[in-house]
Amino acid sequence: MNLSFFDQFMSPHLLGVPLILISLLFPALLLPSPRNRWVTNRISALQSWFIYTITKQLMTPLNKKGHKWALILSSLMIFLLSINLLGLLPYTFTPTTQLSMNLALAFPLWLATLLTGLRNQPSASLGHLLPEGTPTPLIPALIMIETTSLLIRPLALGVRLTANLTAGHLLIQLISTATAVLFSIMPAVSILTACVLLLLTILEVAVAMIQAYVFVLLLSLYLQENI
Repeated sequence: MNLSFFDQFMSPHLLGVPLILISLLFPALLLPSPRNRWVTNRISALQSWFIYTITKQLMTPLNKKGHKWALILSSLMIFLLSINLLGLLPYTFTPTTQLSMNLALAFPLWLATLLTGLRNQPSASLGHLLPEGTPTPLIPALIMIETTSLLIRPLALGVRLTANLTAGHLLIQLISTATAVLFSIMPAVSILTACVLLLLTILEVAVAMIQAYVFVLLLSLYLQENI
């Protein structure tokens, strides 16, 4: 039984081809094809407003030098948001529940922000490792602590996204299994658990959006420290 609960996090295969590759490309199909007009219908207008709102929210903490990252951060936000929400549909697979994928997204982008700071302002970037006014005996220990916290940032980004989505999917499967089992035994309790399942599904939709936003927001904050 325990193994079956975690089978949903395994990438399905068809004819030996992992379907995770198709699921990663599917969100791109939701975007409208380019035409000779900026806005063609209400869906295009809604998507344009949504992308504008995301970009404005992410670029607010950054100065003008960080605005060069607007396309990367906005694309990452839409990509994570689409995958997280599509993973809540029945008979689908959520790639962001895999730690390997989340680390593959977090580590290169975190490293890019770090290298940007070391290239443009090495003194200021290295100065974050030692706050001003630190007593001399605490300098070695504090540098080690700050260096560890700096290097653990990509791991924290990946683990946070993986843990939140995995916990939500497990809760949904546990409650849905209880609803199906109790329906023939105790219908009243089954209806109650079905209501809980509905509320939990709404909560998971919110969690999917919030986690995508937090992932990109933390990257933008890391970028702000290095520009």
